[in-house]
Amino acid sequence: MADRRDIECWLTDMDGVLVHENTPLPGAVELIAQWRDTGTPFLVLTNNSIFTPRDLAARLRASGLDVPEESIWTSALATADFCASQIPGGRAYVIGEAGLTTALHEAGFIMTETDPDYVVVGETRNYSFDAITKAIRLIGQGARFIATNPDATGPSAEGPMPATGAISALITKATGKDPYVVGKPNPMMFRSAMNRIGAHSENTAMIGDRMDTDIVAGIEAGLHTVLVLTGISDDNEIAKYPFRPDEILAGVHELVATEPVEVEL
Repeated sequence: MADRRDIECWLTDMDGVLVHENTPLPGAVELIAQWRDTGTPFLVLTNNSIFTPRDLAARLRASGLDVPEESIWTSALATADFCASQIPGGRAYVIGEAGLTTALHEAGFIMTETDPDYVVVGETRNYSFDAITKAIRLIGQGARFIATNPDATGPSAEGPMPATGAISALITKATGKDPYVVGKPNPMMFRSAMNRIGAHSENTAMIGDRMDTDIVAGIEAGLHTVLVLTGISDDNEIAKYPFRPDEILAGVHELVATEPVEVEL
């Protein structure tokens, strides 16, 4: 496993690592600036498929984090990348928002309700019973079932709300077909991210706050793994799992390099 000194490229989760409720976490602004100033290849990853990278870059900028849109990798982009590698120029029936439909369009896909190659399910603010029914029927007719991520719930101001994993489970129950899930914890998402920036597992690290997605997928992809304690994980959470990250840090502020003090003689 790579020592941190050997790391040349970085992948990092967003919520709980760089930001919490639209507020930058300690060290996040400085770490992004450090990577940009030194020309270090990096990508900010999110399992959320609602927003395009441009949307997310704008939201991060409003939070005080200057992350260019080309440095953001979403489960929607990873899903589009996967589908295009399997059936170039294919056809898809999509349950999702602009982040997913835009990614698939840009990957050369045609959106259709007639004889699609794929039914692709991602997050949406308003799940339609008619759309779910159509997805069930198309899968029954032979369309391949893809989900952007396995997250059963997502946060909202009023509390948890059903997300991709919950809707996928409904479709699975009705069809008997499990989706192929592209986002974390599938290491496929990390491999497609590394391809995007020309990185290799031997010299790439993953920073995350979740043992069950970020860390396990990082380990399976052969990356140097860094767990930060600014999200949902604490010692009790870490103890639940049979694997361990390479490093456990209080937060990303511990990754910010401190300039040596030069003493003039």
